[in-house]
Amino acid sequence: MKKLKRLSGYLTICLSSLALIACNSDSQSSNINNLKQAKLLYWQAPTILNPHLSTGFKDSEASRLTLEPLASFDKEGKLIPILAQEIPTLENGGIAKDGKSVVWKLRKDVRWSDGQPFTAKDVVFTYEFITNPQVGSVNAGDYAIVDKVETLDDYTVKVSFKEVTPAWYSVFVGNAGLILPQHLYAQYNGANVREAPYNLMPVGTGAYKVVQFKPGDSVIYQPNSYYRQPEKLNFEQIEIKGGGDATSAARAVLQTGEADFAHNLQVEANILESLQKSGKGQLVANFGSLSERIIFNFTDPNRSTDEGEKSSLQYPHPFFSDVKVRQALAMAVDKETIANQLYGVTGKATNNYIVAPEEYVSSENSMTYNPEKASQLLDEAGWKDTNGDGIRDKNGVEMKIVFQTSVNPLRQKTQAIVKQNWQSLGVGVELKSVDASVLFSSDPSNNDTVEKFSADVQMFTTGNLSPDPIAYLKNHTCDNIPQKSNNWSGDNYSRYCNPEYDQLWQKATKELNPQTRAEIFKQMNDLLVEEAAVIPLIHRADVVGVSNNLFGVNLTPWDFKTWNIADWEKKAEGK
Repeated sequence: MKKLKRLSGYLTICLSSLALIACNSDSQSSNINNLKQAKLLYWQAPTILNPHLSTGFKDSEASRLTLEPLASFDKEGKLIPILAQEIPTLENGGIAKDGKSVVWKLRKDVRWSDGQPFTAKDVVFTYEFITNPQVGSVNAGDYAIVDKVETLDDYTVKVSFKEVTPAWYSVFVGNAGLILPQHLYAQYNGANVREAPYNLMPVGTGAYKVVQFKPGDSVIYQPNSYYRQPEKLNFEQIEIKGGGDATSAARAVLQTGEADFAHNLQVEANILESLQKSGKGQLVANFGSLSERIIFNFTDPNRSTDEGEKSSLQYPHPFFSDVKVRQALAMAVDKETIANQLYGVTGKATNNYIVAPEEYVSSENSMTYNPEKASQLLDEAGWKDTNGDGIRDKNGVEMKIVFQTSVNPLRQKTQAIVKQNWQSLGVGVELKSVDASVLFSSDPSNNDTVEKFSADVQMFTTGNLSPDPIAYLKNHTCDNIPQKSNNWSGDNYSRYCNPEYDQLWQKATKELNPQTRAEIFKQMNDLLVEEAAVIPLIHRADVVGVSNNLFGVNLTPWDFKTWNIADWEKKAEGK
């Protein structure tokens, strides 16, 4: 995963060898009819367009206009075929009766945007790419359940699993299932993966193709001339523009009408409501699976190994290794104040790691705000202020923490509330804000990524991007810890490792009874919360801004906002 050299400034990527477009396309956009161009604001600007190499939603959102999976889930949780000809079932022979394999039949009318045919070889290659440890894909964990993927013919793929697998749809489906072109990536399937020009100028099967990309700034798309349904393409140009902040993005859609769509409007509810009164656009809020959370670093970010690795498994954290300390800090966070004062109708306090679908949401967690109990737990753990400086200490170690998150006014205000909560316990707190394009970049040369975790605690949002949370729950298994030896490719940023949790995960992967499986998921959720491996904060509504003349936006909790970009269109007001 990790060899992208950081690009300084706003470097324009022009690949003349691909005969794409000259870098003066900005001047050409003025000649396009306004109804034929769409401006999308992603204030967290994309930095790479290969979703298998990126931690951030921002990059995958931008990739999704170009790349496609075999299928995806709509907002009702129904599987919709995309590159697949049909959804596998027991009745059509696609799902094996023993639960250990699935056969996908592919569409025969699909071409890559360079004109080459899409075949079963591309699906097999994508599996090989994602699971190659030298590539270090962020989605490798999702495919750990797979034994092999093979072609039965040019348009038929068989996926065999290591064990009986009820969640056969957790691979090649949705965001982690986007298919890459074998004919272009074959020579970059290894340690040289970050050198692939297609990470910046992807060739896909989707409705639109990238013609210009300025990492950290903007992406410009034009119709894919080989798209299988050309009559659906309503735009001559789409631009994803980065930079600014969530509030300015909301204002551009809701108040000034300068843009058509704004992503991830993590803005205080009262500000959003005020902007919407201008009448230029609407807020669309979707309570799916996303939740804001705080995670602890189980390793010491201030000690280095002989090889220079920090947050290494060799050095446990000096106080977060104690469950009582983690539980105390979890109890001291006033989630209701954060929800009521900052989020309003766009978020609600939660004690759960899994917040959707409803059948997997636990009702057992009741770790409510209790600063008195929190103080008592720290006393029991031996952390007291022995030198009178106002900070608890033990054996000469001061309980001081660095709390990091991305740059965003709502997050900084959340940080301020949490800091006050923790300082009242006698915990020293230093706040750190990192630009989102850096924190979620997954760049191994950058020390400020969520994988490197160069802080004691960090806060961000994520969730299960499939109705089945098995891949999401794998994020806390022992073998998914990012470290130098795996080129920082795991998603278990906290470095939490509990054999009991891992055993439950293994059990869930092969449990066929839906009710029993749901109970296992709840047990895993409860274990994470009770051990305070994570502090769930807010069940967030996924809030976007949509202009009054943009139609076709159809949000689903189980894929990215741009998943159905081929259905988007602009109409003159009143039409």
